[in-house]
Amino acid sequence: MRWIVRISVLVIIMVVLELYAFQALKTVSKSKWIRYSWVIISLVAYCNFLYVMITYDRSQGQTPQFQMAMGTMLTVLLPKLAILCILFGEDVYRWILKFFSVISSGETQPLADRRKFLSQLALGLAAIPFASFIYGIIQGKYNYKVVRYTLTFDDLPAAFDGFTITQISDIHSGSFTNKEKIEYGVDLINEQKSDLLLFTGDLVNNKADEMDSWISVFDKLEAKHGKFSILGNHDYGDYMDWKNPEDKVRNFQEVKNVHQKIGFDLLLDEHRYLEKEGQKIALLGVENWGKGFNQAGDLERASAGIHQNDFKILMSHDPSHWEYKVKQDPFNYQLTLSGHTHGLQLGIEIPGWIKWSPSKYVYKQWAGLYEEAGRFINVNRGFGYHAFPGRVGIWPEITVIELKKG
Repeated sequence: MRWIVRISVLVIIMVVLELYAFQALKTVSKSKWIRYSWVIISLVAYCNFLYVMITYDRSQGQTPQFQMAMGTMLTVLLPKLAILCILFGEDVYRWILKFFSVISSGETQPLADRRKFLSQLALGLAAIPFASFIYGIIQGKYNYKVVRYTLTFDDLPAAFDGFTITQISDIHSGSFTNKEKIEYGVDLINEQKSDLLLFTGDLVNNKADEMDSWISVFDKLEAKHGKFSILGNHDYGDYMDWKNPEDKVRNFQEVKNVHQKIGFDLLLDEHRYLEKEGQKIALLGVENWGKGFNQAGDLERASAGIHQNDFKILMSHDPSHWEYKVKQDPFNYQLTLSGHTHGLQLGIEIPGWIKWSPSKYVYKQWAGLYEEAGRFINVNRGFGYHAFPGRVGIWPEITVIELKKG
């Protein structure tokens, strides 16, 4: 029953947006071919999405076909919000004028020219997100960016001065369709030649076999001081229907086994000491802990056997763990590495000027580096993509962090 209500609401939204979009086209163009081609393209995208939603088999997980249906629907739907905002605002203005003309027994002035100008403006503005979504689906999801930070700590052991860490997150291998592009991303990771490679969760969308075609790609990742990883919320298989509980348990074990197949040491509420020139730092990894998500992570267990004055790097998939638990912990975790948010794969980032995504309204720390009281968290924007098969303004990220002694 709930899904019927959701689809009904979605259909109403589609109809309203299409009515305003058609009105704008009718005002601007006299060509019926253009107008009805627009309607047909939109209807095909909507019907395909609704068909996939209704017939979707949750036992298959989220497939690339599902994501493409989602992507095409959003591409034709969301840009029309610009049309709605402008023309609905103009309609409100017209209604107000008409109301005052009625009570004052006056006559309203014809606004045809103004309506045409606003329709042209609305269509022009809608073209920007439309083109951005097309680019995001075709190329944006492979537009890998290397983001670099240098962090200084007074308590960093001297032997680790200049030590480099590459962080990747949110591979989501079940979404991949282009092997050549993914191989390019893996090569770019290796080109950083960092001392340590850390992966902060979400290897798959749901199922371990999503990695079958990609093990030979990701096992080429290299780091001279080791490769370590943790689990993300999608690695538990919670977002699909299983035939029986045993299948889910078996899949979860297979997901964990994949980490070993690609050469990663998977930390499950555990820690490892990294040694260099007789000095050491502690690397900790917890299972997923997220506000509103699975909270399997046990920070106290992962820290058992670590001294409070040790320099600590914590891998925790969901940044809400840092916000609600880690940053105020008296044990002092100097650096936390997270992912999870993807920056919603949609936003605007212009260095030194603007950094915005709808993700910021859900997560206080949603992308990039944050610091409070000398404790840092980096939220990686993710290597892969999920749900929407593209990225618009929030590009896939390879983070390189250099540690410096203060």
